[in-house]
Parts: sequence; C-alpha cells; structure tokens
Amino acid sequence: MRALRLAGGRSVLLRLRAVAVGAACALLALVVGVLALGSGDYPIAPADVLRTLTGGGSPAEDFIVNQLRLPRVVTALLVGAALALSGALFQSLVRNPLGSPDILGFTQGAATGALVVVVAGGSSLALAGGAVAGGLLTGVLIYALAWRGGVHGHRLVLVGIGTAAILTGVNGYLLTRAQLMDAARAVLWLTGSLDGRGWQDAWPLLAATAVLVPVVLLGCGRALRMIEMGDDAASGLGIRVEPVRLTLLASAVLLASLAAAAAGPVSFVALTAPQLTRRLTRAPGPNLLPSMCTGAALLVTADWAAQRLFAGHQLPVGVVTGVLGGGYLVWLLATERRAGRL
Repeated sequence: MRALRLAGGRSVLLRLRAVAVGAACALLALVVGVLALGSGDYPIAPADVLRTLTGGGSPAEDFIVNQLRLPRVVTALLVGAALALSGALFQSLVRNPLGSPDILGFTQGAATGALVVVVAGGSSLALAGGAVAGGLLTGVLIYALAWRGGVHGHRLVLVGIGTAAILTGVNGYLLTRAQLMDAARAVLWLTGSLDGRGWQDAWPLLAATAVLVPVVLLGCGRALRMIEMGDDAASGLGIRVEPVRLTLLASAVLLASLAAAAAGPVSFVALTAPQLTRRLTRAPGPNLLPSMCTGAALLVTADWAAQRLFAGHQLPVGVVTGVLGGGYLVWLLATERRAGRL
C-alpha cells in the first residue's frame, strides 16, 4: 500500500494490487474496443484504427470508425462502467454479494417504464426517458417500503426481490398489450442490445457519469467504507449514515436506469463485475474504480463476442452476459452455501 498526499493536507491510501487490476482491466477494455472498431464487413487493421481516431485515416475509414462503430463501442464502455459502479454500490450498501439492480428490481422498473412508452406508441427517445423514469420511481418505491427507522441491507434485498417479481409480471402483461412490431422491438430492447447505438445514446450516460462518479468516489467514498463496518460504527466515526446512504442509492439507481436507457436492461454485469474485481484485487471495501474498469472490459468484450461468435448472425449482448452471468450466479450461490452464508 502507498499513501498519496493531496492538496489541503489530505491523503489517500492506494492498494497497489487494486491499482494494477484496474489499470489492466482498463487496458483490456481499450484493446478490445480497438479490435471492435476494426472488425466487421469492412475490416480495418488496429494501427489504421488508431490513426483514424487521431484524424489521419482516409474518408472511408473516418466514416466507418468514427461515425458507424465508435458510438457503439463508447456506449458499451459507458454502460459497462455504469452498471459495475451501480452494482458495487448496492453490494456495499446491503452488504450482500447478491445485491445488484437486476436482482433488486431496479432494472425491471426501468423496463416497465420503457414498456409503458412502447404500448403508448412513443418514440425511441421517449422509450429512453421512460426507462429512466421507471427506474427512479421504482427506487423511490423500494426505499419507501424498506424504510423503518432507516434502510437496512436484508430488508432492502427482500423488498427489492418482491418488487422485481411483481414488475416482471407487469412487464409480461404490457408486452401482450403492445402491437406486434412494437412488441418485437421491446423484446430486443429487454434482452439488452447495442445494435444501432449512436452518439445520442452515449451522451446522456456520459454526462451523468461525469457528474455522479466524482460525487460517489470523492464525496462519499470514505463514508461508504465506514458504513460497510456497520451503521453504529459509522455514526461513531462522525458519518451521517442515512443522508450518505440515500445519496449513494440515488446515484446507483440513476446509473442503472441510464444504462438501461442506453442499451436495455443488460443482465448480470452489475452483479458479476464487483465480485470479480474483489477476487482479483483481494482487497476489502467496495473497489469502486477497479469495478468500473472491470465492467467496461466485460461489456465491450461481450459485445465484440456477440458480433463474432456466429458468422452472419449477431447476438444481442444481453444473451452473452446472461449466459455467462447466470453460470456465475449459480457458482456464487453454491460458494455462499458451502460457506454457511445461505
């Protein structure tokens, strides 16, 4: 570990292994991103991709890389990072490895908001807005139902799982009420897909990430580590537990909702990335920044694989993350059971 001195006499304790894991995952995400930019019906060598990104490519390469493929790769990186940060926050706040927005009902709430727009015949922009509104309203509902002199981990998990079950039924009903073409479009979105994503999908998530990440990492990072030790211990150390918890929950819900608006409710990234990061870093605490790098690497790699696994046929990225994440969930449940925590 190393202590990094900051302005104002403050210092930050850096764990070298965590820094190395985060840097390696970020590098992996960038390398896979470059490969994805050069893959397709018009293949481009990685060196030519890098030259095009710096403004030196031909007009055809500039159009293919910067206009057609780059928005999809940037969206994948942002969605993966946002989902991983959201999952890391939930898992730390509820102190449960199963805490993630797709298990606690927030992703299903975003899907409900989007499906309401689909049934009403709204546009793609309205669908994204409906997803954000649905996720936020679900967050308010779960917080209100779980409140009893404060919000505690197990109660939040139980209320979230029950809410997710209810919303899953509501979503199935809404699909039966949609027109056939709208229902087909909604099913693709519900699976989680990055197909056809443009800059209009990436900018809202980029803006929210630019605001929320400093709030979480710099404004609430130390308080979150204290809360992980328990509410009483955190209060004894001068942490205002409930305001901090509400800020972090709101940030996590907003990140998950905006990620769903950009790419649909991509499953299991929020669950898998923080746990994988914790095992790689072997460090206690939320591992927020390394988790973001891991999530970005996972999703951009899954999307690249989804486009290349079957020649002539592209899979939605949610299919790949669902298969891998489902297997990971079974392994995690078996591990927790052997450890006597389930």
